[in-house]
Amino acid sequence: MRKPLLFIALLGLLLGARPAAVAQATNKDLAGSATLSPEHTTLLRALQAAGLADQAKAKGPYTVFAPTNEAFDKLPAGTLDDLLLPANKQLLSSILTYHVVPGHYPAAALKDGQQLKTVQGELLTVKKQGDSIMLVDAKGGSATVQQADIVATNGVVHSIDAVLMPSK
Repeated sequence: MRKPLLFIALLGLLLGARPAAVAQATNKDLAGSATLSPEHTTLLRALQAAGLADQAKAKGPYTVFAPTNEAFDKLPAGTLDDLLLPANKQLLSSILTYHVVPGHYPAAALKDGQQLKTVQGELLTVKKQGDSIMLVDAKGGSATVQQADIVATNGVVHSIDAVLMPSK
């Protein structure tokens, strides 16, 4: 499926992230970058459970908004465990692909009020205030970019502090 391929590609890029104030390049595609970040092991586990982990070699470009381990920890108790069950594979895939946007959107290209159509099919809204970038999901929840512009060979990743939720 094309949607999961795009999402995985971007997430892999983010997973190659290292904390820094400036843009970083992993010099790997999203698949090769996926296992490099200790801050995104839960995301990698979710990608594997959703059957998306092997699809990070898509040509791209894609922009991935990658939740950290701490972002997943903020979900209500039991939510992540439930999502990781085989019976919830489709729902998990929908949530993960909601974090991927076709195209290359470095932080400087994101504008206040801009709407981004995700691989999942719904919109994310960008909120900017100074150098701070926030994303608002379909349910009104928000995530703040903690580290921007992690560059892979097939996209860009922005590490975020919350899991975004589609409306369906």
